[in-house]
Amino acid sequence: MQNEKDTFYMTLQSRLAALNPARTIVVRGVVRPGTLVDENELPSEWVPVDVFRLQWTGLQVNNTGPLPLVAMECSIQYATDGSSGNCGMDRGRLLAAMDAELAAALGAEPHTVGKMNYSAAGAGVAATPMGTNVFWADPVFGAAKAVEERLERTTTVQVFAYQEAGEL
Repeated sequence: MQNEKDTFYMTLQSRLAALNPARTIVVRGVVRPGTLVDENELPSEWVPVDVFRLQWTGLQVNNTGPLPLVAMECSIQYATDGSSGNCGMDRGRLLAAMDAELAAALGAEPHTVGKMNYSAAGAGVAATPMGTNVFWADPVFGAAKAVEERLERTTTVQVFAYQEAGEL
């Protein structure tokens, strides 16, 4: 199921970066696009704002077809404190901008991409295409919540893929 997670993450990250290249985060001294997967990062009490944080929160496997169909729930959390120049009074507008970016990235056609194996990728080695696709449903936006001075939202999306021979 790692290939499905990685493929969805890389697709979402590239779409969001294309929509707003200025949305970045510095992680361990490296500037990256403003999308990260919590399980892939070092544990920290620091919760980043103005970025999209993915968590895999649900899993179902249907073995009735020729290939097992995996359905995973991806929870995307994001928050903003507003801008310092506006003393945080623009946090609603900034959260709405993040909503629009996420809706555009997840709603862009196609809602499917070819599954890739990223396990050997990096240092000049490209990801390897696989034989099936990763596809997803429309996102479900949760209510905005005010937590002290922060405004945050969690959006969920169902991600699907067929498991190929040899995949875990």
